[in-house]
Amino acid sequence: MSRLLVGPFNRTEGDLEVALEIADGRVTEARVNAPLYRGFERMLLGKHPNDALVIAPRICGICSVAQSSAAAMALADAMGLEPTPNGRLVRNVILASESLLDHLTHFYLFFMPDFARADYADAPWHADVTARFRAMTGSARDEFLGARAAFLHLMGLLAGKWPHTLAIQPGGSTRTVSAAERLRLLGIVREFRQRLEGFLFGDAVETITAIDTLAGLESWQSRNGHGDLRRFLELAAGLELDKAGRSELTLFSYGSYPDEDGFTFARGAWREDQLNELDVASITEDVSHSWSGHGEATSPAEGRTSPDADKADAYSWCKAPRLSGVPAETGALARQAIAGHPLARDLVTGELSNVRSRVVGRLLEAARLLQLIEQWVGQIRPNEPFNRTGTLPDEGEGVGLVEAARGGLGHWLSIRKGRIAGYQIVAPTTWNFSPRDEDGVPGPLEQALVGTLSGEEDPSATVYHVVRSYDPCMVCTVH
Repeated sequence: MSRLLVGPFNRTEGDLEVALEIADGRVTEARVNAPLYRGFERMLLGKHPNDALVIAPRICGICSVAQSSAAAMALADAMGLEPTPNGRLVRNVILASESLLDHLTHFYLFFMPDFARADYADAPWHADVTARFRAMTGSARDEFLGARAAFLHLMGLLAGKWPHTLAIQPGGSTRTVSAAERLRLLGIVREFRQRLEGFLFGDAVETITAIDTLAGLESWQSRNGHGDLRRFLELAAGLELDKAGRSELTLFSYGSYPDEDGFTFARGAWREDQLNELDVASITEDVSHSWSGHGEATSPAEGRTSPDADKADAYSWCKAPRLSGVPAETGALARQAIAGHPLARDLVTGELSNVRSRVVGRLLEAARLLQLIEQWVGQIRPNEPFNRTGTLPDEGEGVGLVEAARGGLGHWLSIRKGRIAGYQIVAPTTWNFSPRDEDGVPGPLEQALVGTLSGEEDPSATVYHVVRSYDPCMVCTVH
């Protein structure tokens, strides 16, 4: 048996190390380390509650809207405030746009370049894939980034700037939209759709979202002649990525994009091929193997961050979130399965969560988000209010639960004497990249890596595929 330390990872937001135990060419044990402490939860203590709208988004530069949304929702919960219908629509559009871009940025800039690795140099497809996806020089990079830059004009119109917008408020959005601006927004979205239907999907987004089974996806792949989704499916089939990084854990979603009936994408937990209610009150954070605290597992509402870099038995700054005492996976695949999309349900029922299904789940959601953004922009009523105000209590609590691109994001806020007395953030990668808990149970990635093929001196490309299939955002993990 040998031990291999993999890291730091390039093309990853933040710092990440993975320690692997390897025997007979396969991973037998993994420990995931988030080695950089940042301390945003402690920075917020003693501040005015509204300061969370400025400070919390600085946790991350690629999913800052999700942090803004969670902070606004926590404040709104403490205030007993509901956003206006227009405010809700604009917030949905801004968050969905960020998630859409995050999914595509992950696909083109983080995940696909690993197929250009030297590990695959002898594969007949390597030259073509390298020309298309190699980091910095592949043709896909410029094609995607050009489309992304044009789409970001939408963020400029609705959010004022991206990242770190201040337009998102507890009562809605500070940015009103005129009838002329609504038409301009629709034009931006439709141009982006045309580009994605050309180089990514090679088909109409409606065709992609209508695929309802794995067999249907494979049939579409066999008759579709172009597009980067097809290229990925061919690579995944040849490399058997449906067998890599398998996870049998509970999948969960907080629910995303509020509407008049609840959520556009439903809240729930998926376990044993069934949809169950999500018990938010059962969420705890275990710090037994984390440098970020001491004591027993507690609810985030009661949690504290107390850094101790010399703590015995700890190996990560990441805490270990648990749902009803067990690890759980979150992300686009979980979100779409819980929301009831038949393809996502078929993927998690037949194959469980794995490298291929996580990437397919992300691209499926990207296609759905494009359609929803068009719908929401069309529903904006320019002459109606976009925001309402309320009064912050001197004493109170609030919880903001949203779905970021990478999965469930929660902000737990407590206010005492008009100041922030407690602020705990549980990010999606905190769930997926968590360390062991007090019972020694590994986190989701730690479990998914077991059984992966790997060399004893250098990690295999499959190790990278498994890690990147979760789209880690380590700066959010350690906030």
